[in-house]
Amino acid sequence: MNKTAIVLGATGLVGKAVVERLLSDDWREVRTLARGPLGIRHDRLKQTVIDWERLERYGGEFEGTDAVFCCLGTTIKQAGSRESFERVDLEYPLKAAGLAREAGVTQFLAVSAMGASPHSRNFYSRTKGRMEEGLSRAGIPGLHLFRPSLLLGERDEFRPGERAAAWLMTKLEFLMAGRAAKYRAIKGVSVARAMVHIAAAGPMGIHIYPSDVIQALGKDFEEERGTGTGQ
Repeated sequence: MNKTAIVLGATGLVGKAVVERLLSDDWREVRTLARGPLGIRHDRLKQTVIDWERLERYGGEFEGTDAVFCCLGTTIKQAGSRESFERVDLEYPLKAAGLAREAGVTQFLAVSAMGASPHSRNFYSRTKGRMEEGLSRAGIPGLHLFRPSLLLGERDEFRPGERAAAWLMTKLEFLMAGRAAKYRAIKGVSVARAMVHIAAAGPMGIHIYPSDVIQALGKDFEEERGTGTGQ
């Protein structure tokens, strides 16, 4: 794959899976911008340790990039306050989108959340909705917003609330059919597969992918690769 990608949030559940997928798919270069190293090495992986409060200093990293994968995300508990949460889930993605536009990036793919809406009464959903709204105004030719349900997978940090919810949702999955399918919990690697699949295709315009569509895209991608059993 003769393309270069940047992954933001590469130390997180989806971000790590995106990096691994891009490398396995032989993208020409995979760049990560993070507070620290990922703990892996690869001849096509370029890791840059950055200060997110000075993201504008790293605009040069976006030059020559075909796709930006924005997998940034935290929790209010982890961030410490609503203001800190907004910096990670709203301000940083919008700043990155601005740098991407200035560098001529044509594809920007961001992890949002089910229920995202700038008008939501829920602070988390409202913040994600504001992020989507801001990204839609950024002027990037191809914008892709992924709205997964509850994410499944091993994280570096322990999130007891998410773990309990994940256990419950997997037990109730048999009830989630038809229109309810979009509420099924989804594995982080499935989201990563779908994102890389879309980036490789490179469609223009603004696109929103609900959780059930993300699941289907990830599955189809594996079938195309001929590896398609499990997640």
